[in-house]
Order: sequence, then structure tokens, then C-alpha cells
Amino acid sequence: LDGGRSVESVAANCGTRCQCISVLKLLPLPNCAINDLPEPFTPDSRDTTMTAEQQRLDDCRARQTPWKRWGPYLSERQWGTVREDYSEYGEAWDYLSHDHARSRAYRWGEDGILGISDNEQNLCFAIALWNGNDPILKERIFGLTGNQGNHGEDVKDYYFYLDSTPTHSYMKGLYKYPHAEFPYADLERENRERGRGGMEYELLDTGVFDDNRYFDVQVEYAKVSVDDVLVRISVTNRGPDPHPLHLLPTLWFRNTWSWQEGSDKPVLKGEPQSESDCATETGHVQVVYASHPTLGQRWLYCQDAEQLLFTENETNFHHLFGGGNGSPYVKDGIHRYAIEGDREAVNPDRVGTKVSPLYRLEIPAGATRTVQLRLSDRSDLPQPFGDEFDSVFQTRLAEADEFFFDLNGKSYCDDLCNVQRQAIAGLLWSKQYYYFDVEDWLQGDPQQPNPGDTRRRGRNRHWRHLNAADIISMPDKWEYPWFAAWDSAFHALPLAIVDAEFAKDQLDIMTREWYMHPNGQLPAYEWAFGDVNPPVHAWATWRVYKIEQKRRGKGDLQFLERVFQKLLLNFTWWVNRKDAEGNNVFEGGFLGLDNIGVFDRSAPLPTGGHIEQADGTSWMAMYSLNMLTIALELAQHNPVYEDMATKFFEHFLYIADAMNYMGDTKNQGDDKTQLWDEEDGFFYDVLHLPNGERIRLKVRSMVGLIPLFAVTTLEPDLLKKLPRFKERMEWFIEHRSALKYNVACMETQGEGARRMLALCYVTLNRVETGDKLRRILSKLLDESEFLSEYGIRALSRHHAHSPYIFHVNGEEHRVDYEPAESGSGLFGGNSNWRGPVWFPVNYLIIESLQQFHHYVGDEFLVECPTGSGQMMTLWEVAAELSRRLIGIFTEDESGRRPLYGGTNTFQTDPHWKKFVLFYEYFHGDNGAGLGANHQTGWTGLIAKLIQQSGGSIV
Repeated sequence: LDGGRSVESVAANCGTRCQCISVLKLLPLPNCAINDLPEPFTPDSRDTTMTAEQQRLDDCRARQTPWKRWGPYLSERQWGTVREDYSEYGEAWDYLSHDHARSRAYRWGEDGILGISDNEQNLCFAIALWNGNDPILKERIFGLTGNQGNHGEDVKDYYFYLDSTPTHSYMKGLYKYPHAEFPYADLERENRERGRGGMEYELLDTGVFDDNRYFDVQVEYAKVSVDDVLVRISVTNRGPDPHPLHLLPTLWFRNTWSWQEGSDKPVLKGEPQSESDCATETGHVQVVYASHPTLGQRWLYCQDAEQLLFTENETNFHHLFGGGNGSPYVKDGIHRYAIEGDREAVNPDRVGTKVSPLYRLEIPAGATRTVQLRLSDRSDLPQPFGDEFDSVFQTRLAEADEFFFDLNGKSYCDDLCNVQRQAIAGLLWSKQYYYFDVEDWLQGDPQQPNPGDTRRRGRNRHWRHLNAADIISMPDKWEYPWFAAWDSAFHALPLAIVDAEFAKDQLDIMTREWYMHPNGQLPAYEWAFGDVNPPVHAWATWRVYKIEQKRRGKGDLQFLERVFQKLLLNFTWWVNRKDAEGNNVFEGGFLGLDNIGVFDRSAPLPTGGHIEQADGTSWMAMYSLNMLTIALELAQHNPVYEDMATKFFEHFLYIADAMNYMGDTKNQGDDKTQLWDEEDGFFYDVLHLPNGERIRLKVRSMVGLIPLFAVTTLEPDLLKKLPRFKERMEWFIEHRSALKYNVACMETQGEGARRMLALCYVTLNRVETGDKLRRILSKLLDESEFLSEYGIRALSRHHAHSPYIFHVNGEEHRVDYEPAESGSGLFGGNSNWRGPVWFPVNYLIIESLQQFHHYVGDEFLVECPTGSGQMMTLWEVAAELSRRLIGIFTEDESGRRPLYGGTNTFQTDPHWKKFVLFYEYFHGDNGAGLGANHQTGWTGLIAKLIQQSGGSIV
């Protein structure tokens, strides 16, 4: 039973299911491979019929019905991005600002508040608002750019992704809009004055939400069919007094015609009054006709709109630059009409490429007003808002409840399932149409000014082949409205539990020829495609393959093989480009860890030379084992892959040997260990100076924990199936015996007679001499070092009283423990790895501990926390870390969520406290959310942790 609750209680809380169930807690199965453990609450584990949403997903997979054609594919921020930057020196944050965005047509995409579009972002829909006090129409989310925020980019609006099915058959989002003037200038000024050392100044701090003087604007979408989308906008006045609101739902075409002469231009028209402005049983209906050269025809039905305001989605050159406009009707025309009272700013002929039906609402205190619209491929709807409208919403919401109930067997109104459902909603709402042709961007458009030679010699000039036009899972559609390679890998796991096909697609497209560089490098992120993210793509590919296999009973071998073949190129790129001396020790550079080190590892070092990276080398060891695992799976279906498995087995052994024994050094006597420090029992980066001297950089950070990730087990049954691989492995054990010492337990048989390959040597008895795993875990699980009540910190708390200091040419370089925002400007401001808890690496630690437990079994115990006298198996340690991470989001005994810290509105107000934000990282000491606050990208891993715990952890 679910946590001791009665079946009747579960059924009563569910509200949408009339059958009783039993919810089982899954326990570790000691004789199964960790990757073969059943996923909790899979459809295969219960005799149940397929849900309606699952049927839609199957239709999409079979390419029978394109249910995903319409979805939340708008960005939350297109302004201030690299794609829209045509400045001479790459000043993206300044070139197209928030203030310019309402008047300047975008080149590569569109943005809007809680909007939708088709999957090529031809036709877009979103809400716009005016409270009667703002100087501008509220058409897009506001925040500070990296040059304005005291800790870098920082969104300032409050909005929440509350629900979505994978096909977007039902979606719900919420935006909170104050009655008072939005304090744009105050937010910018105060954050600038506070500086890096001050707390961020948020919208709640300005007082505009005092006395609940704001609107809750809830937007819901429900699909009647693939191309028939219902829209319901409910506006609630939370304040004590009546207040007016102008609601302007907006439909517009992405501007595809201004950049090249002769491009076809779509059109929006108001249907003739005699046909459309007619009374129906549900009120007056006005209709907008939309025609697009490739999308075809659509009709927007607007219930009880006061009037339709038409303009063009084209730049207002006169306002921005003092030039001439080709038409009096430009992008900001509706803003000028509604706020400035300019009646000539909209087209009286009711035609254009952008339109807003106008609703002037006077909303009493505590009251709700609802507006209904319908975007359809049907022109013959005599009653577009009849009984069918409400019944479709009820049906789609019930189907969404059923889908998520089926996912984990729990009532969605339970707090834990509320967190999980909002995490998944955030992942699904964060899909974005990402369009970027780097060649065209570098050259400039025929109809636009020449960007100049500086641009062609600048950012991303070596990535001319990159031509993206896909729906991609974004880290955060406001703060990071562009993909990042390792983010995408982590997104794929929680996405796979609800939509394996989309998760696979996300991993596949990054290796396609129009993304991957011809030399084999994966693009890192928009600001610098040529930078380097950790190579976790193979790991994610394998995990998504296994998740789908467990949920559907069949793995997609074609997907696995296709991505594996491309990753062979990427692995070779790493070996050829990031191993400076050919000794299997890798530099990597940035590797996604931002300011965790004493130096910026992407920049030339002030000392000269290079850094031999413990994390770079460990990531490559992990990459080798991931590729080995995939090759062994493929080899069971095609013997050719046995040879490849052998290649990656051998490659891992050489990397592991180099990691642990790199040879003599000038300043370390007889200690041949380089990256491993025997005295401290920890891995460190090593600074390799031009004169050959090597210096350990003794920063106790995540860099030294990443070696834990390089671990896998080999099942005896698998080795029997692949005799050639087993024969080669045994040859290595016999003839390359030096490689096995202090490297991996490939000879000693562990639990279930399985073998293990790992960077961190482990003994199966309680003797700790030479046991790297125990020594690392003693620090990992020490609450005065890495272990926080909320997970594993990125930097040891040891540096709070013992900062690491390195002097070069009279300058001091230092690393201090900083549990919240970084005081250092090294590699950006709002991505601090100097103390906070980060979900992606925490998740990998948990998975690695489960892998180690799979080999060492229940007899292997460690103290957790260190010094507590409490002994745990590694499986129990993994469960404890999961509990601490999940605890960041769930309400404690007093009803407070750690992620909201001292922000009392989120902790106590009933209109705020159930809404969950998914931050980029979390305070290392109190769990408060930090950085980007819609990073349901990799922080969406919380949904996977909840799912695999079965809810039994909290």
C-alpha cells in the first residue's frame, strides 16, 4: 500500500480512476545486473490497458497521426541571443535588447508568454497583457542579461509550467502579473548597485505583489484533434479591490519573408463581419483566417472579443533607427494602439501578419474571468464554443491524470507526485523550435546590411556546417534558450520515462551531420559551439535504450547502433584532440564545470603549460566503459561488435593505468601516482608547466569525485555469449598484469560471479589499504566536506576554512567554499560550482554507487555520514542521497520547501506554495534554489529519482 495509506484513500484522492491498485516498493535484486533492474511501476508490471495519451504516443511513433505538430515550441526569450546578434564584435546581450524586442522583427525564432506554435514555428500564439499602468505591453518575459544582473542572466517574472502530456494534448501554465507598474528600471538599477556580493533583487522584493494585488493568468490548451486546439485563459484578481486588465491573445506568423527577396508572405485576415461577427449560443464569435504557403490554412475563433487588431510582424525602423518603414503597420502596432492610444497603428482593413483580439476586462476582487479561443484547421464550426469545448478539456485533463497515474501508480495530488508532475511539465514545456543556419548567419542576408568581416572571423566561424531546424529540449527557455550538448544528455533520462521516442530523438540529432562537426566534435552550446562539454552522450544513449526496453519490453537496437556509430567519430576526436602528450591523460578544458578550478581551464594559463585534468581523464574512462557496454549489447546481435568491445575494454585499461600511474615527476620523489594523491586519498588536477614540472592543484572538488563515474560490471552469462571478447579479456589479465593493479577488479569475481571495471580500486574485505573507493567515500559522505543535507556539494566545505591559494607572477589565484552564488567572475556569474549542489553530477554519483553495490554486495559497508557510526551498504547510501535531493523540493513537517529558503510568499501563501520552480543548482548548506529558475532541463532528473524510488524514499 502507498506509504501506509488505504487503497480507498488513494482512490479518493485520484478522482479520475475507479479501480483499486496496490503500490509496491521495489527492493534491490542482488543477482540482477543494475542496468537490468526493472523500472518502478512500468506498464509491463501491471495488467492494464493502454491509456489514451499512450495511444497518441504510439500513433506518433508509427507516423500515423502527428499529434505533436502543435506544442510549446516558442522560446521565452529570443532577444539577447547569439542567433539574433548581428553586431560587429559579438555583443549579443546588447545588440537586440528587451526594449528593442517589441519593435524589431526576429530573424531566427519567436518568443511569447506561455505560447504555442506549429513544429516549424510558422504560426505562433501567445498571450499579451496590460494592467493599465505599465509603459509597455506585456508580451514577453523580462529579466536581466549577463551584463545587467549582479550574478549574470536572471529572469524576473514569475511563471510556472504546471502540466503537459507528451503530445501536448493538454497543457497548463500560469503567469503572475502585478496590478502596479512593472518595475523594469528598479530591478535593473538595484541589481547593478548590489554587485556580485549581494543577494539578487527579485520581483517580490519590489513590493508589487503586496496585499495580493496581482492577477493569476492561467493558460490551458486542449487538442480536439491534431490541428484543432482549444485555448482557455482564466484571469483571477487576487487583490482586495477591482482592477482592469487588457487581455490580448496574439496570433502571428514568424517573419520568414524579410530576409530574402521573393519570399512568399503569409497573411492573416478578419473574416467578413457578416459571416463571422455573429451571435451563437455561447456569445459573439469573430474569426481570423490564416494562410501560409507551407502550413496551409487555419482559423482562429475568438469568443466575445471587442475587436480584432491587425498589424505586421515587421521592424519599426522609424522608432528604432530613425529610418523609414515600408508600411505604417509594424511589430509594435498593437502596443501603440492599446497603450499609447494610437488608432492609426493598426490596420483598419483587418489584414496583416500579426493579430490580437482585444478583451477589456474589469475583474472584481477575488473573481475570475475566462476567455475562450480556438485555433483550428476547420472553417465550418457553427458552434466553436459549445458543449464540446468544455467536455474536451475535461476529457484531456482526465486522460492526463490517467497517464501520470499509470506512470507511477500514485495520486497526482500527493505532494511528491505534484513535484514530479511539474518537473515533467517543465521538461515538456521547455521544448523549443531551434532554428540556426550558421553559414547564413555568418554571411548575412541579402535584404539586410552586411555584417562585416569581423563577424566572419568571430564566433562559431568553424561551424559553418551547422544547420539546425528542430524541436529541441532547452535547459531553460529564458536563461538558456539554446541547447547544450551535455544538458541534452541529462534531459533525455526523465523525458524517456514519458516519451522515449522524443528522448531518443534528442540524442540522435546531436550526432547528425548537420550538428556534429566533420572532425567528430559535438557542438557545445550557442555561445561557443567549439567549446567542450563532458562526453556523456554514450551514457545517456545507453540509459535511454534501457529505460525504453524496460517500459516497452523491447529496446530500439537501430537507435542504439546509429548513435554508437557516430559516437565512434566523437570518441576518436577526443583521443586525437584532448590528449596533448598521447599518454591517455586528457585536458578537455572547460568541461561544463565553469568556475570550479583555480584557473579558467578554457583560457591560456598564466603559468603557461597545460592542466592534466582528473575530470577530463575520468570522463574519458567513463566514455570508454559506456561505449564498451553498448558494443557488448550490439555484439549479441552482430558479432562484428565484439572487436569494438575489445577496443574500448583495452582503451579503458590504458586510461585507468595512466590515471593512477603516470610515472616519475620532478617534485614528488618516489610517488609515481600523479592524479591520485596517496596522502590525501583523493584525485586532483595537475598543472604541467613548460619546464616539465608537475604541480598538483589540491582543490577538493567535484573534479576528484568524477572518477567514481567510470564503473561498470560484466555479467558471467554475457561473457559466455561472447567468447572472443572473454578470451581477449583473459589474455590481458595474464599478459598485461601491470594494468590490473590498482585499476579495476576485472579478475576478482564479486557478487553473482560478476566482474567489475572501475577507476577506483576497491577491496571486498574491510581492509582499506589501497582501497581508493573507501577513501573517496570517506570525504564524499563527510558532512564537513561534500555531504550536505541536500545532496553532494560541488566543492568541499573544507575550503571554507582552508581556501586553496596559488600565486603566479605576484597575483593571487584562490578557491574558497561558496555555498551560494560565486564571488568570482571566472567563467560567468550565475553558474557557480564552488559549493552548491548540482543535480546532474549528483545523479551520476547515485548511479555509480548502485553499480559498485552491484559488484561488492551487501557485505561491503561504509559509514554514512562519516563519523556517525552508522553503517550502510552502497545501495542504501545511494537511497540516502536520493532522499536528500528529493527533500529539496518536498514540504517538510512545517509545510516549507527548502528550495524557497526564506521567501515566505512561496512558503506560506496558498496561491504560491504548491507551485514548484526547478533551479539550476542549490545552496550547499540550506538547499535554496539558485541560478536559472526554470532549469527543468537537468534538474528535471528529480522526476527520474522520484520514479525510480517508487515514492518510498520520502
